Amino acid sequence: MRSNTVSNEADGSEAPAGANRPVSLSDEASLDAFVGDADAALVEFYTDGCGICASMEPVIGNVARGVETDLAVGLVNPRDDPPLVERFDVRSVPLFVLFVDGEPVARRAEGFIPGEDLAAWVEEHAA
Repeated sequence: MRSNTVSNEADGSEAPAGANRPVSLSDEASLDAFVGDADAALVEFYTDGCGICASMEPVIGNVARGVETDLAVGLVNPRDDPPLVERFDVRSVPLFVLFVDGEPVARRAEGFIPGEDLAAWVEEHAA
């Protein structure tokens, strides 16, 4: 799944908010920094080998380009940083958490979500 993501781990630089492609986040600290730097951020919690998770990656990139909200999009594997599982009560993946001003405001864990539905959900909760 990481092959299509933008990773900032090597140089430590931050991706701009509203980037068209999801940013790969390595741990809790990078997640906190990412959502803290964005007015609104959509984060997908995924696991390697999850087919639905992989199929959602291009969808969330399209959502970021299609919503009126300036939306940053990130991906994090909670298995890489186990405290994330407890902190965000990850019971199934993909789990989508929408952050506004650094705080989680909404979450969805329903498997594959069509882009139009996800965009409407983002717009509803990011306003």
